[in-house]
Amino acid sequence: MKRNQLEHLIRAVGTITNENELIIIGSQSILGQYPSPPPATTLSMEADIIVVNQPEMWNLIDGTIGEGSPFHEQFGYYADGVEENTAILPKDWKERLIPICNENTKNIKGLCLEVHDLLISKYISGRPKDLDFCQVVVDANLVDQQILLQRCEQTKINSDTQALVKSRILNAFK
Repeated sequence: MKRNQLEHLIRAVGTITNENELIIIGSQSILGQYPSPPPATTLSMEADIIVVNQPEMWNLIDGTIGEGSPFHEQFGYYADGVEENTAILPKDWKERLIPICNENTKNIKGLCLEVHDLLISKYISGRPKDLDFCQVVVDANLVDQQILLQRCEQTKINSDTQALVKSRILNAFK
């Protein structure tokens, strides 16, 4: 997915839901902080989007511009409506959101995860594609190891998961 495609999704979701503020979580949120990140970070054709004031709208998003919809067929990318608890994120993550808001979004604000918060959620998830994504971001020098370790400490996860995430972070920087 390219930045202009994410902007199109922000515009479409805002129009469908009649909302002016959305949160983008998942890998494509990297496009907020880095409009042209390494190509390997933008392979996904979906953006996970939360409607801030009406989180129950995830169903409308999926049915209207979700996977397999006419929108998806026409443009080759789609929105996945999700709820806030879809990702486990560090404390105060909302204070670090990166806005995308311009003419392309019709001034609908898409708030994207800050890259360190994004990687913590990916390290916690631990799926091979998430760990590959994290490694590309680390290799491109888009994150700081110490900030990742601090954010891990600030995340409400059990001690075993925290140890696993810290191990993944340390291994990524070897």
